[in-house]
Amino acid sequence: MADPIAADGKIAVPDDVAEAVRTLIRWSGDDPEREGLIDTPRRVARAWREYCGGYEDDPARHLERVFEEVGGYDEIVLLKDIPFQSHCEHHMAPIIGRAHIAYLPRDHVVGISKLARVLHGFARRLQVQERLTAEVADCIWDNLKPHGVAVVIEATHACMSARGVRTTGVSMKTSRMMGVFRDDERSRKEVLALMGVSA
Repeated sequence: MADPIAADGKIAVPDDVAEAVRTLIRWSGDDPEREGLIDTPRRVARAWREYCGGYEDDPARHLERVFEEVGGYDEIVLLKDIPFQSHCEHHMAPIIGRAHIAYLPRDHVVGISKLARVLHGFARRLQVQERLTAEVADCIWDNLKPHGVAVVIEATHACMSARGVRTTGVSMKTSRMMGVFRDDERSRKEVLALMGVSA
């Protein structure tokens, strides 16, 4: 269901949501009524509606249309270096990274943009990187029924760089291998080499 639209043509923000942001601004030590912050609560609310747009999306729907006329192609399909943004569920801080998604088709393929759409559908939710990696791989495995799926994600986490331990320049890498990429060492090395990731 679409969000209601306010008189200014933007998404209408419920008063209690705007007030929650005002409360956070006050608690942080600033005045939500000063000029620079007066419109911030509604801006923040609309931004979070966009950040979390994945809750309105079923990533599996992007894999419904497949193509069987592939000229006998039966090798790895890889979409590499897909940029994404998410937010960690523990501090709601940004997660910014890149993903590599590969699968070994059985008898059909999917449009390559659909792999990115699956990633974004899960990334635009409150997340942990480990679950994001698993959700993307599982969705492709369950819906395309390929011989194998490989997903590798590398990302930086503001919850680590901007607060707490405050350590910058650190990235986290997660992977999920399924089917032949998990069971066959040669296939796993091949897909990781195509991704440019060390085994």
